[in-house]
Amino acid sequence: MAPRAQWKGYLRLSLVSCPIALYPASSSSETIHFNQINKNTGHRIRMLKVDAQTSDPGDGGYSQRTRKKKPPARGASRTKKAS
Repeated sequence: MAPRAQWKGYLRLSLVSCPIALYPASSSSETIHFNQINKNTGHRIRMLKVDAQTSDPGDGGYSQRTRKKKPPARGASRTKKAS
């Protein structure tokens, strides 16, 4: 689908007018995602890539990003006290 102009108008300089069309820098088709939904629970179905021989979850040929763990909140104890 061809991108649609968000704004159309004319630029007038003295006796000359030029047609102008403003287009978005990115297409909206890049942000469309189709998720499958479980009919019974209404939750999203995730598709995981699994190694065929070992049944270990794979990364699909891409390296996975590691997330940094959030530091504990101030004043929170790090160990649980026995009651």
